[in-house]
Amino acid sequence: MTPNQKTISEAFIDARQAGAGLRDYPGQLPATLADAYAIQDQSISRWPDRVDGWKIGLVPPEFRGPVGAERLVGPIFANLIRDHAIGQVHDMPVFADGFAAVEAEFIFVLGKPVPVGTKITPELTRDVAGRLHVGVEIASSPFPGINDLGPICVVTDFGNNFGLIVGPEIADWQSRSWADLPARVVINGDEVGATTASALPGGPIGALEFILRLMQERGIALDAGSHISTGAVTGVHQAKVGDTSRVSFGEFGEIELGLSPLRSDWLGLPAGQRAAVRPTGS
Repeated sequence: MTPNQKTISEAFIDARQAGAGLRDYPGQLPATLADAYAIQDQSISRWPDRVDGWKIGLVPPEFRGPVGAERLVGPIFANLIRDHAIGQVHDMPVFADGFAAVEAEFIFVLGKPVPVGTKITPELTRDVAGRLHVGVEIASSPFPGINDLGPICVVTDFGNNFGLIVGPEIADWQSRSWADLPARVVINGDEVGATTASALPGGPIGALEFILRLMQERGIALDAGSHISTGAVTGVHQAKVGDTSRVSFGEFGEIELGLSPLRSDWLGLPAGQRAAVRPTGS
């Protein structure tokens, strides 16, 4: 861990734990995705919660050549995952002085563990995939320019994740066409995106195979029950505190939510103890 990597990790951890914004990127942007993932690993080790899932994000086309990747990942912590009940309206806190967005997602809940050393194949991916749910990712970061600086920046701040709503299960997903799984996002009454699961390269299963391979490279095992959020299928829809959203998945249900400002005491920890707390697991 270089001094620059340590500075970046500590700044994002401290800002997230305090519910505060960061006006500028806290250090020199790393040169490679590998360097960015090293920062992410360090930050995970310092966060006072266990990793209960992972989000996948598509790298914008203009960045794919320079960083050598089509997708990126970030951790989702257990206390940021919420199960949805029919009729429930979710209050989702975000960084008021940072970045926030609402994203329609298709979410796998792994049916089997994937230990380090597993040979990843398309057949293995389908075997471990488990259940598929509809849901919503809340992307939020203390740094408002997180997406402007690109995927390396995103990776250094937990992949820009700050919440996952897990909606209804899609029964018999294996026998359905991705084109038959719709998603539509409305913010403040205006439609901002509509498509189907086929908009993800390779569909959600292609995203799952990607993350299984990446985790093998990173030496990270995945437990059965891990939530894998496969990507913002209709796009990343920037929003702000006070906005309301309805994310619809046709016959598979819809999820309503509102964005509220994150309180500085959201972790329930005294300010002087936040950064020192060790994780309960990973």
